[in-house]
Amino acid sequence: MRPPRFWSAPPGHPAARLLAPLGAAYGALTAARMDRPGIAAPCPVLCVGNFTLGGAGKTPTALALADLLREAGLRPAFLSRGYGGRLPGPVRVVLERHRAEEVGDEPLLLARAAPTVVARDRPAGARLCAGLGADVIVMDDGLQNPSLLKDRALAVVDAQVGLGNGLPFPAGPLRVPLARQWPHVTGLVLIGEGAAGAAVAAEAQARGLPVHRARLEPDAPDAFAGRRVFAFAGIGRPEKFFGTLAAAGAEIVGRRPFPDHHPFRQAELASLAEAAARAGAALVTTEKDALRLPPGFRERVAVLAVRLRFEDRQTLHAQLAGLSGWRKSAASP
Repeated sequence: MRPPRFWSAPPGHPAARLLAPLGAAYGALTAARMDRPGIAAPCPVLCVGNFTLGGAGKTPTALALADLLREAGLRPAFLSRGYGGRLPGPVRVVLERHRAEEVGDEPLLLARAAPTVVARDRPAGARLCAGLGADVIVMDDGLQNPSLLKDRALAVVDAQVGLGNGLPFPAGPLRVPLARQWPHVTGLVLIGEGAAGAAVAAEAQARGLPVHRARLEPDAPDAFAGRRVFAFAGIGRPEKFFGTLAAAGAEIVGRRPFPDHHPFRQAELASLAEAAARAGAALVTTEKDALRLPPGFRERVAVLAVRLRFEDRQTLHAQLAGLSGWRKSAASP
């Protein structure tokens, strides 16, 4: 879905006021569900989630955290619901076999880095992860899902947008009132810079939670310098991708945003190709969007790959220290 503009407006917006009672009811029900006790997985679970609907950078964060865990000698596996895919799982994602419409686009990205399991039943998915040899599970999304006990839970916030108007869906972007979500979080990942994110970080620090600051950077920063491009993206915030592309030195002659996880139709792809050809530009999109393009067209599109870089890896290492076998040591007298 594409977030409505009033979600980022002050809370007094007429649409937000009209939907506030529905949002309060939805938030209360979801909060009660979130408070249910979870089932312990065969190995520790590190959840990477967010407070709001829409993209905040969870998948790049999950990938970066898996790198840190591997550096510590652990064997991470990813667990995802597989949003946008039709397979209920539990199933291991195989790049040569599965497509985005089967398992979702984000699990295909994750599977390039580590064993990845898609499962709507998270406990069953966790068991499969452990069966694949994982000694720690990185759960991409699922902060509000109570089915699994989480040993660490990091909430990801895009500093430019923060939490919008701070109201629960549909009056705003929050999945659950913020006060009800903080007790379920052990740390905050703040991506980028912005006053909206700084306010969330200040509240996290006031609660004694560590704030891990990070930024998204192009994998190959010079690859698009001076190139004439027509950009399109179907992610949570397409304008964030356009901004990263411009910062990499690309000359953006056209841009076309789509909703997150958008299934591209042939007519849309033909329109994109025609617009780029008229402008004498190369088509460019995100890694996630490229995975939803049909073979034949995908090869005609350049991809801007990005990676998350943490500013203070030492603080993050301290929070993740002892994650493998953590339950055992915590239970010891």
